[in-house]
Amino acid sequence: QVQLEESGGDSVQAGGSLRLSCSVSGLISSAFIGWFRQRPGSEREAVAAINTAGATIYYNPAMKGRFRVSQDKDRNMVYLLQLNNLEPEDTAMYYCAARPPPYGGSWALREKYVYWGQGTQVTVSS
Repeated sequence: QVQLEESGGDSVQAGGSLRLSCSVSGLISSAFIGWFRQRPGSEREAVAAINTAGATIYYNPAMKGRFRVSQDKDRNMVYLLQLNNLEPEDTAMYYCAARPPPYGGSWALREKYVYWGQGTQVTVSS
């Protein structure tokens, strides 16, 4: 059974930083690990994705530069999303999800991600 668990969400002031973690268990093949967020009143949107080997990375262009996805070098099957220079508009529930192969289509297609975590809340105040 594939499970994903996010952690690291918190309340911060604008300009602050957070590091989110996604711990993955039960995967028996390679996959893409995607980060998504859902702001109040909005659709869930793709933030970034990384393959389980850590070799291929994609970003939503609107967030590249402030956000960085990586594989945790110290913990197996843990993936990180570093959020820098946070803005109130970044307030959202952040989710990680796993997309097994095949990988046809855009990395950002929400429906291609089969397994989802419960989310971690990020709140940014001005």
